Amino acid sequence: MKRVAISTLGCKTNQFESAAMIEQLKASGYQVVPFTETSDIYIINSCTVTARTDAETRRLIRRARRLNPDSRIIATGCYAQVAPGELEKMPELDCVLGNQEKLSISALLESSEHLVSDINKISQTESLKLTSFAEHTRAFLQIQNGCNSFCTYCIVPYARGRSRSVNPDDILQGIRDLAANGFKEVVLTGIHLGAYGLDLQTPTSLTDLIRHIEEVSIVHRIRIGSVEPNEVSEDLLELMATSKIICPHLHLPLQSGSDSVLLRMGRSYTSTLFRNVMEKISTAMPDAFIGADVIAGFPGETSAEFEETVKLLEDLPFSDLHVFPYSSRPGTKAFDMPYHVPDHIVTKRAARLRNIAAEKKNLYLQRFINSKVNVLVQSYDSKTLNRKGLTRNYVTVEFAGEKSLKKGEATILITHCAGGHLFGELTTSIPDKI
Repeated sequence: MKRVAISTLGCKTNQFESAAMIEQLKASGYQVVPFTETSDIYIINSCTVTARTDAETRRLIRRARRLNPDSRIIATGCYAQVAPGELEKMPELDCVLGNQEKLSISALLESSEHLVSDINKISQTESLKLTSFAEHTRAFLQIQNGCNSFCTYCIVPYARGRSRSVNPDDILQGIRDLAANGFKEVVLTGIHLGAYGLDLQTPTSLTDLIRHIEEVSIVHRIRIGSVEPNEVSEDLLELMATSKIICPHLHLPLQSGSDSVLLRMGRSYTSTLFRNVMEKISTAMPDAFIGADVIAGFPGETSAEFEETVKLLEDLPFSDLHVFPYSSRPGTKAFDMPYHVPDHIVTKRAARLRNIAAEKKNLYLQRFINSKVNVLVQSYDSKTLNRKGLTRNYVTVEFAGEKSLKKGEATILITHCAGGHLFGELTTSIPDKI
């Protein structure tokens, strides 16, 4: 039995696709081992959102060759899709496979050719079969792929192709399969979730899909991935606020709080619209976890424009922020824009935004102290004898709990917060917060 190891970089969509590849490989008779072990085959599922993730892919390729000089090394994913020529030059690498080729990974492992399909010619997305996930309690389910937006800084549409939605029946079956295998939470993932259903033969929407999932009540928890701010409808918020299974958690790609920067980015909303959306979310779900992406140092970003972003972030009730220093990507419109911000200024601005994020996260966590919360029990630490779990509103909670504690929902009395998550004590009382 040949051994195969996979390392995954990037988004939840990539994580889902790696899990689907693992399931496919096991069914074909391969033994899947950790990437740190000696293996016959190494697969790097790459990301290309930033130059740093490209460099990390190359580092993992070289690391795999050191782990086993006689192994077969394959690169797939978004970096492989948009820049196969760069990777083909690496002497350590045996094969480059595109994103579409992941669907047939077990049949292509021994291929001597580099195979990268033209992703822009793919008009439908196949439902990747997945019934298990490494985390055992939570699983990702890909319901959409690709993006039609072509924001000026973003390479993703070139790596993932046009927006394509999975058939609703296939999604429901995927959730049933995961629930039948003991998963308590399913995270719906995609590249542009808000565009879900618009391309189907019988058009539908993300809200209609989630409403249908709610009606059939297949799984205990449903979590929604990132949604564009202009696609957070009042219908969606009303559904989330009244649902028994949809987690009160939204992640919004803000990118900038300056209208002039948003215009140069090719974003289809203004800071005023974003403020209004945040207000509506907070009103509908006061304890919702609201995360956001923000880019520091977009080409031409002036000090005044950056301060507009700072003010918006300070004004609004974010729970956390993902801060990205601008990364220049060849092939995007922003790559050729004038007045790129010097690296040292980008770094300084990103650090300031991260400080705001830490303050927002701490302020959000403090509201749960002395409250009881429902926690989905996950990992066990044999050194601290503590368990970790996740609340419905996406907060990690650590508490003393036996290793034998069933991996379902437990009620925890929160005592304090530190290091970006909550600490508490196991109780059997009914929670007063989610």
